[in-house]
Amino acid sequence: MDPEDEEWQHQNRTNWRGLGLADPIKNVEDKWLLLPAFLKVKGLVKQHIDSFNYFVDTDIKNIVKANNKVTSDVDPRFWFKYADIHVGFPDRTDLDAIDKSITPHECRLRDITYSAPILVTIQYTRGKNVVRRPNVNIGRLPIMLRSNKCILTGNSEAQLARMTECPLDPGGYFVVKGTEKVILVQEQLSKNRIIVETDHVKGIVQASCTS
Repeated sequence: MDPEDEEWQHQNRTNWRGLGLADPIKNVEDKWLLLPAFLKVKGLVKQHIDSFNYFVDTDIKNIVKANNKVTSDVDPRFWFKYADIHVGFPDRTDLDAIDKSITPHECRLRDITYSAPILVTIQYTRGKNVVRRPNVNIGRLPIMLRSNKCILTGNSEAQLARMTECPLDPGGYFVVKGTEKVILVQEQLSKNRIIVETDHVKGIVQASCTS
């Protein structure tokens, strides 16, 4: 038996209130006791940051790929195509700025948006030639704090202090025109679907439908 299997068997033995590592926890009181450990590992905003990272790295490319080519209705030989897209890092939009990097704290003080440029590589026809232009700026995207596009990510507490940022700030929000904005996640039942639930305590089965 290799060391990993031995470690798994050791961890899976009964070690906490008669439960093994893989056993389900049915008692509500026991679940509350595990909450601090869960928050220490996952945090309160990890799902927000992971979702934003996935959108910036993957989803935005899929959206462009699904609508990447526009062909002229008059002459099909003339077309315009998005070859690639990526989001840069937050920077200043001042034309005379020497240092282009910017921090969330400065955005709060100056009432501006903590955002990054959206850059695309385009191809289009000019006569009989195909022209390719890289890094064309088509707009800006607000950047979530502590995401993989945020300047605060990966810095030590001392570096964050020099940026006038709190090391305990978990991020997961935006700075828009100097104001901190949060996207609230709501969970709703699917509409026009029959939801069947079983109540083992009362011994009944009930169905509901939201329209």
